[in-house]
Amino acid sequence: MSLVVQSIRTALFYFLLTIFTVFWSMVMVFVAPLVPMNRRHNILVKYWAIIAMGLARFICGIKYEVHGKENITDIPCVMISNHQSTWETFFLQTLFSPQAPVLKKELLKIPFFGWAIRLIKPIAINRNDPRAALNDVVEQGTSALHDGRWVLIFPEGTRNPNGQLGKFSRGGVNLARKAGVNVLPIAHNAAACWPMNSFLKKPGTIQLHIGTVIETKDRTALEINNEARDWISNTLDNMNGKSEGA
Repeated sequence: MSLVVQSIRTALFYFLLTIFTVFWSMVMVFVAPLVPMNRRHNILVKYWAIIAMGLARFICGIKYEVHGKENITDIPCVMISNHQSTWETFFLQTLFSPQAPVLKKELLKIPFFGWAIRLIKPIAINRNDPRAALNDVVEQGTSALHDGRWVLIFPEGTRNPNGQLGKFSRGGVNLARKAGVNVLPIAHNAAACWPMNSFLKKPGTIQLHIGTVIETKDRTALEINNEARDWISNTLDNMNGKSEGA
């Protein structure tokens, strides 16, 4: 596919997604308050994300394969995923619901969009104050988990190119230990189609793997964090065709 065609398709994708997001947010501001709290994510965020993934597939040619769905537990827990692009922040909303998204407080000030997101009680943090942000994730995340909502954490804290994995913070595992829940590791290669520093979207198939739950009871944060990172790292290596001896 030529760069010109890719550019046109990507621009069309963002145009349609923006129009749909504005319309959906305006409707949800009035509809969501009438829905019980733990069903709001399903109608407000999950369905929106499904449409976003549909647009990415039919306009940009971005498909996906999910492996390990059988590892998804009935009881919500802390999801720990590598971070490569915006794709996973969208897609993981479709697999795990209800969910309490972690996002910047500034997003809640956006007319209609922010007002709608506020209605699902997200974990809103101030990224300019890392210590306070970490405390907010633990405190608000514990409340969300006890209310029966999943919490998604990107322990790298920033996006990394496909094939690279950054250092993991312990915020996610500390949250899991305090809330008394397990950790569900997730690995993907989204940047292969949705590059982190590029406007263009590339056609292809993103691979996403869900691991078995990692028990947190009677274990240290370091042990849990290392197990999650090792699994994600090994899974990424397998996806990218790397061997242990390479």
